[in-house]
Amino acid sequence: MSTPLTLETIRSAPKVLLHDHLDGGLRPQTVIELADASGYRGLPTTDAGVLGGWFRDNANSGSLVRYLEGFAHTCGVMQDEASLVRVAAEAVEDLAADGVVYAEIRYAPELNTEKGLSLEQVVEAVQEGFRVGTARVAETGRTIRVGTLLCAMRQNEGWLRIAELAVRYRDLGVVGFDIAGPEAGFPPTRGLDTFEYLRRQNAHFTIHAGEAFGLPSIWEAIQHCGAERLGHGVRIVDDIKVSGNDPAGAELGRLAAYVRDRRIPLEMCPTSNLQTGAAQTLADHPIGLLAELRFRVTVNTDNRLMSDCTLSSEFAALAETFGYGWADLQWFTINAMKSAFIGFDERLAIINGLVKPGYAALSA
Repeated sequence: MSTPLTLETIRSAPKVLLHDHLDGGLRPQTVIELADASGYRGLPTTDAGVLGGWFRDNANSGSLVRYLEGFAHTCGVMQDEASLVRVAAEAVEDLAADGVVYAEIRYAPELNTEKGLSLEQVVEAVQEGFRVGTARVAETGRTIRVGTLLCAMRQNEGWLRIAELAVRYRDLGVVGFDIAGPEAGFPPTRGLDTFEYLRRQNAHFTIHAGEAFGLPSIWEAIQHCGAERLGHGVRIVDDIKVSGNDPAGAELGRLAAYVRDRRIPLEMCPTSNLQTGAAQTLADHPIGLLAELRFRVTVNTDNRLMSDCTLSSEFAALAETFGYGWADLQWFTINAMKSAFIGFDERLAIINGLVKPGYAALSA
């Protein structure tokens, strides 16, 4: 018989994560210890349990100001090399403990330079942390591969500088580029020179689009900038008409059809999307419809600390809400691995060597 689908059994399944922010996934105790070591005095509490709840409550408040306040604290304690190494190493350990076998972790280096670190020092410290974390995981008998995405903040200048950094370090573990931050008022076309540079360099990039803003953001990201993946992309549902409750009769607009036909991956983050207002409940989340219509849907965590989630808990919630089984979770996982910013042979090796055997054992 198939293994019962529970949070614990899902944790044992091999999973792939494409959208996870380094500064949104710290351990509460680590935040406290780094604040004490660095002299950061802004934390609302020094009790780890209470602090974890504070981050979660702020994220659930419905206030963007309160939500962003959490990142002020995490970035506030990530301003020296030792802290960056520790945070990066722990992120790898935490993901591996959750059964993640491949992860792309993203962050904005410019947010870690407040105390004088250069962008290069930030990148090298984070890469060292990923190396340390991967080695620790290997000692436990687990396997995880980590790739880095460097983000430019879309409300700031200097996107090209971060893109050049991503290209410079691509042989040392940086697999791609992203723009993050507020969508409204800061369209991706502000940085067309950046995306043209990345294409000339044969470099990979994703763009946060269709999270808090609508179809124009997605259209620009794809058609003007050439995004290979969409960070979130939930608002693509605005270009789909469904009569009654039957997705079989759904009518896709030109943009939605293009995204599906071209197999452009959607980096969907269910819990985070609820917090930012994409849907009121998980049952209403567009992921159900988009998966049924066979878009290239992937499931992600976004900010594990703020959303108080893991990839396993996201899978478990989706399985409970939509009745998914192991075949569905494998489908999400293979979608993600196919969409990763590493070489074809490497992707295929993880799919055939880890993902398919892992789910076959659970489904037997």
